[in-house]
Amino acid sequence: MVIYEEILREFNRKRVKYVLVGGIAFNLLGGLRSTSDLDLLVEMSDKNLEKVVKILKKRGYYVKQPVDPMGIADKKVREDWISNKHMKAFNFYKKDDLKEVDLIIESPVSFKKAKKTVIKINLGDITLPVVSIDNLIRMKKASDREIDRIDIKDLKKIKELKKLK
Repeated sequence: MVIYEEILREFNRKRVKYVLVGGIAFNLLGGLRSTSDLDLLVEMSDKNLEKVVKILKKRGYYVKQPVDPMGIADKKVREDWISNKHMKAFNFYKKDDLKEVDLIIESPVSFKKAKKTVIKINLGDITLPVVSIDNLIRMKKASDREIDRIDIKDLKKIKELKKLK
């Protein structure tokens, strides 16, 4: 099962609007790569972000930034952080477990766009909303890291194999 199962189950119970992206999404789509963080696109409404922050805090997650994490759930504060502090992601971490959760702020694929083509993946009794292969490729192209270029090649192969089925 997914390393962040307890958080994802709580997100589903509380009806958090989210889409899995990044390395875990890559693995769920058929890739194979070691990854330790949970990357998420979330609906950027105050109400949705408040749910996310409460769940993460309840599960023992902290923020690295010297700020109140609930600030992300306040549109005015959030917009200030984005424009004046150039926030591209908002990171939560769990000290003892070496777990990290990144809320992706700046992305070539918005939550709204990702939600339209989300792939629902069932793992046992949990259903996870995973970004589509095409949207994950767009996101990885924008990152332009070596690991992302390798992932893009693999994602294109996975897409071709899925067409053959």
